[in-house]
Amino acid sequence: MRAPDLGPVTWRKSSRSSGNDNCVEIGEAPAARGVRDSKLGEASPILTFSRRTWSTFVTAVKAGELDG
Repeated sequence: MRAPDLGPVTWRKSSRSSGNDNCVEIGEAPAARGVRDSKLGEASPILTFSRRTWSTFVTAVKAGELDG
């Protein structure tokens, strides 16, 4: 399966990122979502997800389905 192209994207730091440089940024684009390491910024590799896959992931996290 090919990852969706992000195209124009707006990056924001995750609300769950801690203050000890363990931060991720979430990229929001019309057709997809991306995740990158905030320390690396533009040089960071980007994990790309369809909006549907990202929504399923966020729902599972909020429901505690991915805890440990």
